[in-house]
Amino acid sequence: MGVFVPAGLHPPHVERLHLDQMARAGTSLFEIGLAHDDAVLDGPIIQAAYHRALRRENALAHTLRTVEHAAGLRPTVVMTYWEPARRHGPEHLARLFADAGAAGVMVVDLPNHQAERWQAAAKDAGLHAPCLVPRHSTGTDLARLAAGASGWLYAPASTAATGYRGPLDIPALADFTGHLRAASTLPVVSGVGISTPALAARVAPLVDAVVIGTPIVHALVTDPEQAPALTAAFAQALTPNTPTETRA
Repeated sequence: MGVFVPAGLHPPHVERLHLDQMARAGTSLFEIGLAHDDAVLDGPIIQAAYHRALRRENALAHTLRTVEHAAGLRPTVVMTYWEPARRHGPEHLARLFADAGAAGVMVVDLPNHQAERWQAAAKDAGLHAPCLVPRHSTGTDLARLAAGASGWLYAPASTAATGYRGPLDIPALADFTGHLRAASTLPVVSGVGISTPALAARVAPLVDAVVIGTPIVHALVTDPEQAPALTAAFAQALTPNTPTETRA
């Protein structure tokens, strides 16, 4: 199970403690978000978390420190928008994250005309370049996105922005992941709209991994002491026979 954490929500020593606790609570992968002020694919909770992080200090420097610590605990990937990659330079950003220990970087709104450049930059830095494949992708678009990706394909469980808390159309998701598997041998990862442990358990048989985002971010923002227990609840739903540790 993956957990999404926006870098910069708390001072570095507090953030490291939270990562340690969530690793012990059952996290097997960290997805670290680089704060961005126009996170159009995210809902209000993650957008607010990003805005809070941007008020704290240099977002990139903080994210690199977060990635470095997270990567010492569990495999770690970075989630970013294209604008920070463009601003810092794709090749430079890829190298910085690789040096910090990231296994990959996913640019969730990667423009088609920048895809080859980003994929080359990631490859040269030794990073995976996974691709978020929009649910409306079909035919040649889906095949193109799948062919350009490395590491894994990200299949949103919902067509809404992050933070969606309604029901999921499981048959539609199953159909979509089937198309992804027909187009690529890469693992398929899902997130977005997986708001409860019960929903996580329903999505899990369709994919190779599940990433939990907004529920954990909401806990980290409002009551960080609850984040390890919530992480453990999702982990238990996904691996019900595996005990988890939630002590600080």
